[in-house]
Amino acid sequence: MRFTKVTAAVVGLLGAALISTAGQAGATAGDAYVTGVEVAAPWLEDTATAPSVDSEIGIQQTAAGAIKWMSDRRGSTAYEGYCERAVRLAWSRSTHHASAIAHWRSSDGARHTTGTPPKGAFVFWNTSQYGHVGIADGNGGFWSTSVGGKIGHGSSVRYFRNYLGWKPGNSN
Repeated sequence: MRFTKVTAAVVGLLGAALISTAGQAGATAGDAYVTGVEVAAPWLEDTATAPSVDSEIGIQQTAAGAIKWMSDRRGSTAYEGYCERAVRLAWSRSTHHASAIAHWRSSDGARHTTGTPPKGAFVFWNTSQYGHVGIADGNGGFWSTSVGGKIGHGSSVRYFRNYLGWKPGNSN
């Protein structure tokens, strides 16, 4: 296979050199000309190892990325009252829910009411008619809005009253 690629590359380069040095038909040695020919050599590119754009996962589409998104905004008040939006942005989700409680009640992931939420899981509380949601740190704590009035880290899911449980984090 390498021999074929090398041979094709040499032939392509020689062809490009010949095209670029050849004169236009009917031109004399003293005529100046510009060729409008660009020679592409796609066989020189190693497309077998080129990553597919569709298969690349952004950092925000992982548990670590979602937690990083939240921790990078520690102290921000920009998302107060918009916890569901904050976790959606942290996970770079395409699915939108009207509120945290709507997310909890939806068929978007299995609900778990026991156990330590895994890293990146959505954690839910019944704090109001809209509920509240954060992102689990995997050690029993979470990142969320409204921790001391801003984005912050709580060391336990019991930080807020009326803990409901968790759903697996994802970037649906």
